[in-house]
Amino acid sequence: MKLFSSILNTIPRPYLIKISYVVRPFFTLFYKGTKYTDPIDGKGFRKFLPYGYGTQRPNVLSPSTLSLERHRLLWLYLKNETDFFTTPKKVLHIAPEQCFLKRFKKLKNLDYITADLYSPIVDVKADILDLPFNDNSFDVVLCNHVLEHIVDDKKAMQELYRVLKPNGLGIFQIPQDLNLEKTYEDFSITSPEERAKHFGQYDHVRVYGKDYFDRLRAVGFKVDEVDYAKKITADLVDRYRLVKGEILPVCHK
Repeated sequence: MKLFSSILNTIPRPYLIKISYVVRPFFTLFYKGTKYTDPIDGKGFRKFLPYGYGTQRPNVLSPSTLSLERHRLLWLYLKNETDFFTTPKKVLHIAPEQCFLKRFKKLKNLDYITADLYSPIVDVKADILDLPFNDNSFDVVLCNHVLEHIVDDKKAMQELYRVLKPNGLGIFQIPQDLNLEKTYEDFSITSPEERAKHFGQYDHVRVYGKDYFDRLRAVGFKVDEVDYAKKITADLVDRYRLVKGEILPVCHK
């Protein structure tokens, strides 16, 4: 099992996506149990897999959907606090997570479009700095754990704002250090090794601080800082393997 965990945590993501289709059924069967539950598919497990670049977080990667804490938090928020699953919506999903892709595509109420520059599973090959969509096109835009990879994140945020409809919903999760008042970035750091050392991952270009929400507001978004885990009982936070204190940036235009 250590070999499979190493593969999941070290190979480039485009290849990981392809390999995961093969290993996922094995993980689901091997870890079957009742202690923990993945709310995305409702399956139970005796434990989850470890995950993380460098220092791994134990018990966080769902064996069945390969979802992480942030994915399960987003799923619960969309399911319990919005009409995402019931009302007709045109949705743009940048760099779609595998745990969501097929499930969102199956929803008959959604006109669901996926886009990314590198992912092998998207509908549209597109650069987030120059999205090939008209202004005010989408009711919902999802773009999670992308902006920390983008040097010109302001331009990317402006593009997300541009394609979102007035009153539309955007959720743009990022890895965030809430102990930092200001985002830490240094574009002279370019090697994978130094980026991992400074920013936590070899392909990250910054660590967002508390000012992330104001960066979104600066391009026009109205931002609610939602600590959604507070609305979930402590028992379920543990059962679903969520992280206390993660803030969802829930944006409107």
